[in-house]
Amino acid sequence: MVKLVREYTDALSNSNVFAYIGLFIFITFFILLLVMVKKMSKERVDELSNLPLDNDDSKNVNF
Repeated sequence: MVKLVREYTDALSNSNVFAYIGLFIFITFFILLLVMVKKMSKERVDELSNLPLDNDDSKNVNF
């Protein structure tokens, strides 16, 4: 894993603009995802965590 990161950072040192853009998008996505999860209310977390176990047919959509 460290070898992969080292090779990727070596590619960045060659001033490859697309590598910088890709890394920026990747990091931004996961930071935004972390912020969204941290701001999520406790009720919403409970609702989502019980969703797979919920047997209420009115909430299930059958196609």
